[in-house]
Amino acid sequence: MSRIDRVFLVGPMGAGKSTIGRRLAARLALSFVDLDAAIEARTGVDIPRIFDIEGEAGFRRRESELLETLTRQPRTLLATGGGAVLDPANQRCLRERGQVVYLRADVATQIARTRHSDRPLLRGDDPAGRLAAILEARAPIYEAIADISIDTRDGSPERIAEQLARRLQQTEPSHDG
Repeated sequence: MSRIDRVFLVGPMGAGKSTIGRRLAARLALSFVDLDAAIEARTGVDIPRIFDIEGEAGFRRRESELLETLTRQPRTLLATGGGAVLDPANQRCLRERGQVVYLRADVATQIARTRHSDRPLLRGDDPAGRLAAILEARAPIYEAIADISIDTRDGSPERIAEQLARRLQQTEPSHDG
């Protein structure tokens, strides 16, 4: 059984990164950190406000700076934002410093899980179309950097966390960390 030190969850909004992440962190005895929540704590404002003031580029800069720091913390499970993988430097941090888990979710699942949220990238007339375009662009990146992928459409967060814990404990780390 391998010693799990750092696990990074990637995937689209609504895939369950925060919900499953908390449960998985508890199973692996890791500290749980949600990247978006950490950005909000650091700035004192919520993500939609950052988007309103600084735009997506300003948010992505803040996200990259904090990801650089958090991916170095030992004994951590980090739930990234869906777009954190867009920056090649972020991809390298994730791949080189821990085990990357891609939580897959189709557009219908994403819509169902995010329908009551105020996510900046869902503003507008066609959230399903927007999610489909985002997923089409990002899914190849998620797949390319992931050590493990799992579909989160069906099954409880607890069951998915249990499956992931078993898989991670069977997978030898492929990164130097």
